[in-house]
Amino acid sequence: MRTSGLTVALCSLVLFSGCAEDRGRPQIASHAVQSPVVDSDIGRFWQAFDAINATSDPAERLRLIQTVYIDRGTPGLPALMAARRYTAQQYVDAIDKWPKFWASVRPLTTRSQQAVGTLNGDVARFRRLYPDLRPATITYAIGVLRTGGTTVGNQVLIGAELALGDETVDVSELPEPLRTRLGTFFKSRPFENNAQNNIHEYVHTQQQETEGSLAQQALREGVAELVAELITGRKPALPVYSYGPANEAVIKVRFMAEMAGDDYANWLWNSASNPFGVSDVGYFVGYRIAQKYYDAAYDKRRAVKTLIELPYNDPAAIRAFVDRTGYLQGRR
Repeated sequence: MRTSGLTVALCSLVLFSGCAEDRGRPQIASHAVQSPVVDSDIGRFWQAFDAINATSDPAERLRLIQTVYIDRGTPGLPALMAARRYTAQQYVDAIDKWPKFWASVRPLTTRSQQAVGTLNGDVARFRRLYPDLRPATITYAIGVLRTGGTTVGNQVLIGAELALGDETVDVSELPEPLRTRLGTFFKSRPFENNAQNNIHEYVHTQQQETEGSLAQQALREGVAELVAELITGRKPALPVYSYGPANEAVIKVRFMAEMAGDDYANWLWNSASNPFGVSDVGYFVGYRIAQKYYDAAYDKRRAVKTLIELPYNDPAAIRAFVDRTGYLQGRR
Protein backbone atom coordinates (compact mmCIF):
# COMPACT_ATOMS: atom_id res chain seq x y z
CA MET A 1 0.00 0.00 0.00
CA ARG A 2 -3.62 4.57 -3.29
CA THR A 3 -6.66 10.30 -8.47
CA SER A 4 -7.96 12.07 -10.40
CA GLY A 5 -5.72 14.97 -11.30
CA LEU A 6 -2.78 15.09 -8.94
CA THR A 7 -1.66 18.18 -10.84
CA VAL A 8 -4.61 19.95 -9.24
CA ALA A 9 -4.55 18.39 -5.79
CA LEU A 10 -1.11 17.05 -5.03
CA CYS A 11 -1.09 18.40 -1.50
CA SER A 12 -4.65 17.41 -0.65
CA LEU A 13 -5.28 15.24 2.41
CA VAL A 14 -7.79 12.43 2.57
CA LEU A 15 -9.08 12.48 6.13
CA PHE A 16 -10.92 9.67 7.75
CA SER A 17 -12.79 9.07 10.98
CA GLY A 18 -13.54 6.10 13.14
CA CYS A 19 -17.34 6.14 13.43
CA ALA A 20 -20.14 5.35 10.99
CA GLU A 21 -23.41 3.50 10.61
CA ASP A 22 -23.51 0.28 8.61
CA ARG A 23 -25.44 0.58 5.37
CA GLY A 24 -23.54 -1.61 2.94
CA ARG A 25 -20.30 0.27 2.56
CA PRO A 26 -20.69 2.83 5.36
CA GLN A 27 -20.52 6.58 4.83
CA ILE A 28 -18.10 8.11 7.31
CA ALA A 29 -18.91 11.19 9.33
CA SER A 30 -16.73 14.22 8.63
CA HIS A 31 -15.81 14.73 12.29
CA ALA A 32 -13.55 12.64 14.58
CA VAL A 33 -10.69 13.02 12.07
CA GLN A 34 -7.80 10.62 12.44
CA SER A 35 -4.91 10.54 10.01
CA PRO A 36 -4.09 11.88 6.54
CA VAL A 37 -3.12 10.23 3.30
CA VAL A 38 -0.33 12.25 1.71
CA ASP A 39 0.62 11.92 -1.97
CA SER A 40 2.49 15.13 -2.75
CA ASP A 41 5.85 13.34 -3.03
CA ILE A 42 4.65 11.76 -6.28
CA GLY A 43 4.45 15.05 -8.15
CA ARG A 44 7.84 16.18 -6.87
CA PHE A 45 9.41 12.95 -8.07
CA TRP A 46 8.22 13.57 -11.61
CA GLN A 47 9.51 17.16 -11.46
CA ALA A 48 12.92 15.77 -10.51
CA PHE A 49 12.60 13.03 -13.14
CA ASP A 50 12.04 15.53 -15.97
CA ALA A 51 14.88 17.75 -14.78
CA ILE A 52 17.26 14.78 -14.52
CA ASN A 53 16.42 13.65 -18.04
CA ALA A 54 17.19 17.16 -19.33
CA THR A 55 20.86 16.91 -18.33
CA SER A 56 23.66 14.38 -18.81
CA ASP A 57 25.84 15.75 -16.02
CA PRO A 58 26.09 13.05 -13.29
CA ALA A 59 26.68 15.55 -10.49
CA GLU A 60 23.76 17.71 -11.59
CA ARG A 61 21.48 14.68 -11.80
CA LEU A 62 22.39 13.72 -8.25
CA ARG A 63 21.82 17.30 -7.08
CA LEU A 64 18.39 17.41 -8.72
CA ILE A 65 17.04 14.22 -7.14
CA GLN A 66 18.33 15.42 -3.80
CA THR A 67 17.07 18.99 -3.90
CA VAL A 68 13.85 18.64 -5.89
CA TYR A 69 12.60 15.33 -4.49
CA ILE A 70 14.36 14.15 -1.34
CA ASP A 71 15.04 17.39 0.51
CA ARG A 72 11.49 18.66 -0.10
CA GLY A 73 9.82 15.38 0.80
CA THR A 74 7.03 14.87 3.29
CA PRO A 75 7.94 13.06 6.54
CA GLY A 76 7.01 9.75 4.96
CA LEU A 77 9.63 9.95 2.21
CA PRO A 78 12.75 9.77 4.40
CA ALA A 79 11.05 7.05 6.41
CA LEU A 80 10.45 5.05 3.22
CA MET A 81 14.00 5.62 2.08
CA ALA A 82 15.43 4.52 5.42
CA ALA A 83 13.20 1.44 5.59
CA ARG A 84 14.33 0.23 2.17
CA ARG A 85 17.81 1.79 2.22
CA TYR A 86 17.15 3.91 -0.85
CA THR A 87 19.83 6.42 -1.80
CA ALA A 88 19.87 9.42 -4.12
CA GLN A 89 22.25 7.55 -6.42
CA GLN A 90 19.89 4.58 -6.65
CA TYR A 91 17.12 6.88 -7.85
CA VAL A 92 19.36 8.43 -10.50
CA ASP A 93 20.58 5.02 -11.66
CA ALA A 94 17.02 3.66 -11.89
CA ILE A 95 15.85 6.67 -13.91
CA ASP A 96 18.78 6.22 -16.29
CA LYS A 97 18.54 2.43 -16.73
CA TRP A 98 14.78 1.83 -16.94
CA PRO A 99 13.18 4.51 -19.13
CA LYS A 100 10.45 2.18 -20.43
CA PHE A 101 9.44 1.24 -16.92
CA TRP A 102 9.11 4.87 -15.84
CA ALA A 103 7.27 5.90 -19.00
CA SER A 104 4.71 3.13 -18.51
CA VAL A 105 4.20 3.67 -14.78
CA ARG A 106 4.06 7.48 -14.83
CA PRO A 107 0.39 7.89 -15.83
CA LEU A 108 -0.61 5.20 -13.33
CA THR A 109 0.84 7.15 -10.41
CA THR A 110 -1.88 9.79 -10.87
CA ARG A 111 -4.31 7.29 -9.32
CA SER A 112 -3.29 7.63 -5.68
CA GLN A 113 -6.53 9.31 -4.60
CA GLN A 114 -8.60 6.65 -6.39
CA ALA A 115 -6.57 4.03 -4.56
CA VAL A 116 -7.75 5.28 -1.18
CA GLY A 117 -11.38 5.58 -2.22
CA THR A 118 -12.62 2.99 0.30
CA LEU A 119 -10.20 3.91 3.07
CA ASN A 120 -12.64 5.93 5.16
CA GLY A 121 -15.05 3.02 5.40
CA ASP A 122 -12.31 0.44 5.83
CA VAL A 123 -10.70 2.26 8.75
CA ALA A 124 -14.10 2.73 10.40
CA ARG A 125 -14.74 -1.02 10.07
CA PHE A 126 -11.27 -1.70 11.46
CA ARG A 127 -12.01 0.43 14.52
CA ARG A 128 -15.30 -1.38 15.11
CA LEU A 129 -13.53 -4.72 14.85
CA TYR A 130 -10.58 -3.54 16.96
CA PRO A 131 -11.60 -0.61 19.19
CA ASP A 132 -8.03 -0.05 20.41
CA LEU A 133 -6.96 1.03 16.91
CA ARG A 134 -4.29 3.72 17.00
CA PRO A 135 -4.06 6.41 14.28
CA ALA A 136 -1.56 6.04 11.47
CA THR A 137 -0.53 8.21 8.56
CA ILE A 138 -0.38 6.86 5.01
CA THR A 139 2.14 8.21 2.52
CA TYR A 140 2.28 7.39 -1.20
CA ALA A 141 5.76 8.15 -2.55
CA ILE A 142 7.98 6.89 -5.35
CA GLY A 143 10.63 4.39 -4.36
CA VAL A 144 13.15 2.27 -6.25
CA LEU A 145 11.03 -0.87 -6.75
CA ARG A 146 11.73 -2.58 -3.44
CA THR A 147 8.37 -2.23 -1.69
CA GLY A 148 4.71 -1.77 -2.48
CA GLY A 149 4.09 -1.13 1.20
CA THR A 150 5.92 -1.09 4.51
CA THR A 151 5.66 0.60 7.89
CA VAL A 152 7.81 2.58 10.28
CA GLY A 153 6.18 3.18 13.64
CA ASN A 154 2.76 4.71 12.98
CA GLN A 155 3.55 5.49 9.33
CA VAL A 156 2.20 3.40 6.47
CA LEU A 157 4.57 3.90 3.54
CA ILE A 158 3.34 2.90 0.09
CA GLY A 159 5.69 2.58 -2.88
CA ALA A 160 3.49 4.22 -5.51
CA GLU A 161 5.56 2.97 -8.46
CA LEU A 162 4.52 -0.56 -7.48
CA ALA A 163 1.21 -0.27 -5.63
CA LEU A 164 -0.47 1.83 -8.32
CA GLY A 165 0.63 -0.40 -11.19
CA ASP A 166 -1.12 -2.95 -13.37
CA GLU A 167 -0.40 -5.32 -16.25
CA THR A 168 0.49 -2.40 -18.58
CA VAL A 169 3.74 -1.68 -16.75
CA ASP A 170 6.78 -2.45 -18.92
CA VAL A 171 9.28 -4.54 -16.95
CA SER A 172 11.40 -5.58 -19.95
CA GLU A 173 14.45 -3.54 -18.90
CA LEU A 174 14.58 -4.79 -15.32
CA PRO A 175 17.24 -7.31 -14.32
CA GLU A 176 16.35 -10.82 -13.23
CA PRO A 177 14.94 -11.97 -10.86
CA LEU A 178 13.27 -8.58 -10.43
CA ARG A 179 11.78 -8.69 -13.94
CA THR A 180 9.98 -11.99 -13.36
CA ARG A 181 8.87 -11.12 -9.84
CA LEU A 182 7.45 -7.74 -10.78
CA GLY A 183 5.99 -9.11 -13.99
CA THR A 184 3.92 -11.52 -11.91
CA PHE A 185 3.11 -8.80 -9.42
CA PHE A 186 1.85 -6.32 -12.01
CA LYS A 187 -0.24 -9.01 -13.72
CA SER A 188 -2.11 -9.33 -10.40
CA ARG A 189 -3.26 -5.70 -10.89
CA PRO A 190 -1.99 -4.30 -7.61
CA PHE A 191 -3.84 -1.01 -8.15
CA GLU A 192 -7.10 -2.89 -7.70
CA ASN A 193 -5.78 -4.32 -4.41
CA ASN A 194 -4.88 -1.04 -2.72
CA ALA A 195 -7.78 -1.30 -0.28
CA GLN A 196 -6.40 -4.59 1.04
CA ASN A 197 -2.78 -3.40 0.86
CA ASN A 198 -3.51 -0.20 2.81
CA ILE A 199 -5.22 -2.09 5.62
CA HIS A 200 -2.60 -4.87 5.65
CA GLU A 201 0.06 -2.23 6.27
CA TYR A 202 -2.17 -0.39 8.74
CA VAL A 203 -2.40 -3.61 10.77
CA HIS A 204 1.39 -3.68 10.96
CA THR A 205 1.37 -0.27 12.67
CA GLN A 206 -0.65 -1.89 15.47
CA GLN A 207 1.61 -4.95 15.86
CA GLN A 208 4.85 -5.46 17.73
CA GLU A 209 7.79 -5.47 15.33
CA THR A 210 10.20 -8.39 15.12
CA GLU A 211 13.37 -9.47 13.39
CA GLY A 212 12.97 -13.00 14.69
CA SER A 213 12.35 -16.44 13.29
CA LEU A 214 10.44 -17.44 10.18
CA ALA A 215 7.48 -18.40 12.38
CA GLN A 216 7.42 -14.94 13.96
CA GLN A 217 7.63 -13.09 10.66
CA ALA A 218 5.19 -15.35 8.80
CA LEU A 219 2.56 -15.13 11.52
CA ARG A 220 2.89 -11.33 11.70
CA GLU A 221 2.35 -11.09 7.94
CA GLY A 222 -0.43 -13.66 7.99
CA VAL A 223 -2.35 -11.83 10.70
CA ALA A 224 -2.16 -8.64 8.63
CA GLU A 225 -3.49 -10.60 5.64
CA LEU A 226 -6.38 -12.07 7.60
CA VAL A 227 -7.44 -8.81 9.25
CA ALA A 228 -7.23 -6.96 5.93
CA GLU A 229 -9.43 -9.63 4.36
CA LEU A 230 -11.97 -9.42 7.19
CA ILE A 231 -12.23 -5.67 6.67
CA THR A 232 -12.05 -5.39 2.87
CA GLY A 233 -13.29 -8.79 1.74
CA ARG A 234 -10.24 -9.17 -0.51
CA LYS A 235 -7.10 -11.25 -0.88
CA PRO A 236 -4.31 -10.24 -3.26
CA ALA A 237 -4.73 -11.91 -6.66
CA LEU A 238 -1.32 -13.55 -6.38
CA PRO A 239 -0.34 -17.13 -7.30
CA VAL A 240 0.39 -18.08 -3.68
CA TYR A 241 -3.32 -18.03 -2.83
CA SER A 242 -4.13 -20.66 -5.44
CA TYR A 243 -0.90 -22.63 -4.97
CA GLY A 244 -1.20 -22.75 -1.18
CA PRO A 245 -4.48 -24.65 -0.75
CA ALA A 246 -3.49 -27.17 -3.43
CA ASN A 247 -0.12 -27.90 -1.83
CA GLU A 248 -0.78 -27.32 1.85
CA ALA A 249 0.47 -30.65 3.17
CA VAL A 250 3.88 -30.26 1.51
CA ILE A 251 4.10 -26.63 2.60
CA LYS A 252 3.43 -27.56 6.23
CA VAL A 253 6.18 -30.17 6.31
CA ARG A 254 8.79 -27.78 4.97
CA PHE A 255 7.59 -24.92 7.19
CA MET A 256 7.89 -27.06 10.33
CA ALA A 257 11.47 -27.90 9.35
CA GLU A 258 12.44 -24.25 8.85
CA MET A 259 10.14 -22.24 11.12
CA ALA A 260 12.58 -21.84 14.02
CA GLY A 261 15.32 -20.43 11.81
CA ASP A 262 15.81 -16.89 10.55
CA ASP A 263 16.32 -17.71 6.87
CA TYR A 264 13.28 -16.35 5.01
CA ALA A 265 14.62 -16.98 1.50
CA ASN A 266 12.11 -19.72 0.65
CA TRP A 267 9.16 -17.96 2.24
CA LEU A 268 9.01 -14.17 2.40
CA TRP A 269 9.74 -11.18 0.16
CA ASN A 270 11.31 -13.51 -2.41
CA SER A 271 11.19 -14.34 -6.09
CA ALA A 272 9.63 -17.49 -7.48
CA SER A 273 13.11 -19.06 -7.64
CA ASN A 274 12.51 -21.20 -4.57
CA PRO A 275 11.38 -24.79 -3.92
CA PHE A 276 7.71 -23.85 -4.38
CA GLY A 277 8.00 -21.95 -7.63
CA VAL A 278 5.83 -19.10 -6.30
CA SER A 279 6.66 -16.12 -4.12
CA ASP A 280 5.77 -15.45 -0.50
CA VAL A 281 4.41 -18.80 0.63
CA GLY A 282 5.11 -17.65 4.20
CA TYR A 283 2.24 -15.20 3.90
CA PHE A 284 -0.09 -18.09 3.13
CA VAL A 285 1.14 -20.16 6.08
CA GLY A 286 0.81 -17.24 8.49
CA TYR A 287 -2.64 -16.46 7.12
CA ARG A 288 -3.81 -20.04 7.59
CA ILE A 289 -2.50 -20.19 11.18
CA ALA A 290 -4.31 -16.95 12.00
CA GLN A 291 -7.44 -18.12 10.21
CA LYS A 292 -7.41 -21.39 12.14
CA TYR A 293 -7.36 -19.47 15.42
CA TYR A 294 -9.99 -16.95 14.32
CA ASP A 295 -12.39 -19.58 12.98
CA ALA A 296 -12.27 -21.54 16.24
CA ALA A 297 -12.87 -18.47 18.42
CA TYR A 298 -16.33 -17.80 19.84
CA ASP A 299 -15.63 -14.10 20.39
CA LYS A 300 -14.36 -12.84 17.05
CA ARG A 301 -13.42 -9.35 18.21
CA ARG A 302 -11.43 -10.78 21.08
CA ALA A 303 -9.72 -13.13 18.62
CA VAL A 304 -8.71 -10.20 16.41
CA LYS A 305 -7.37 -8.35 19.45
CA THR A 306 -5.34 -11.39 20.46
CA LEU A 307 -3.92 -11.82 16.96
CA ILE A 308 -2.94 -8.18 16.56
CA GLU A 309 -1.41 -7.94 20.04
CA LEU A 310 0.62 -11.15 19.97
CA PRO A 311 4.19 -10.76 21.33
CA TYR A 312 5.75 -11.18 17.90
CA ASN A 313 9.26 -10.58 19.19
CA ASP A 314 9.05 -13.49 21.64
CA PRO A 315 9.96 -16.69 19.77
CA ALA A 316 8.78 -19.02 22.53
CA ALA A 317 5.42 -17.29 22.84
CA ILE A 318 4.84 -17.36 19.09
CA ARG A 319 5.84 -21.01 18.83
CA ALA A 320 3.45 -21.85 21.68
CA PHE A 321 0.64 -19.94 19.95
CA VAL A 322 1.25 -21.68 16.62
CA ASP A 323 1.26 -25.08 18.35
CA ARG A 324 -1.93 -24.20 20.22
CA THR A 325 -3.83 -23.57 16.98
CA GLY A 326 -3.06 -27.13 15.85
CA TYR A 327 -2.65 -25.96 12.25
CA LEU A 328 0.74 -27.51 11.55
CA GLN A 329 -0.26 -30.78 13.19
CA GLY A 330 -3.41 -30.94 11.09
CA ARG A 331 -5.78 -31.02 14.06
CA ARG A 332 -9.38 -29.89 13.56
